[in-house]
Amino acid sequence: MIAKLIGKVDSFGEDWVIVNVNGVGYLAFCSARTLRNLPTEGGDVTLLIETHVREDHIHLYGFQTQAEKQWFTLLQTVQGVGAKVALAILATFGGDELTQIVAAADKTALTRVSGIGPKVAGRITSELKDKVAKMDLGAAAFQTAATDKKASKTVDSGAGGPVAAGDAVSALVNLGYARGDAFGAVATAGRQLGPDATVEQLITAGLKELAV
Repeated sequence: MIAKLIGKVDSFGEDWVIVNVNGVGYLAFCSARTLRNLPTEGGDVTLLIETHVREDHIHLYGFQTQAEKQWFTLLQTVQGVGAKVALAILATFGGDELTQIVAAADKTALTRVSGIGPKVAGRITSELKDKVAKMDLGAAAFQTAATDKKASKTVDSGAGGPVAAGDAVSALVNLGYARGDAFGAVATAGRQLGPDATVEQLITAGLKELAV
């Protein structure tokens, strides 16, 4: 099982790169985001690898960060999301953005990705909500991702601080709410209240979201 490639960029295409490792070329499929960040041909490169072994092929998927690799694996737990669709999602959204989208159940944003319809988008947000809430994603979990309906683009507009947000989630969980629901409610509250929101404000606003 190949877990990492360290070598030089031999060549690359629309969705792949060949990494020369001591004279052996390994073809790895990558998201467009990863490919954009690769060095030019001949440059040094390190890729984290997920290996898929099937009856008719062995495919390598390459990632520059552990977060992107983690999201690639997580997305494929959703019915209707295979490797190709997962890479398309990662080409459109970074890990922070995906965290925000799932927390806010923003199905509309996901349908911007080719191959993602409303049903699959709904599965992604509903099935991954609890899993994302348990991931160690730090401040990114509570950064704002508001959808501009006119431009259909994700933009930043401030959010509650990660420490306050984390405390607010814990408080709501202690009140008996599921962690995934609490996570989404506090993320929404953080977008509305801004970066200076206190724990108490986030809890109050989160409770209102949960009551809807």
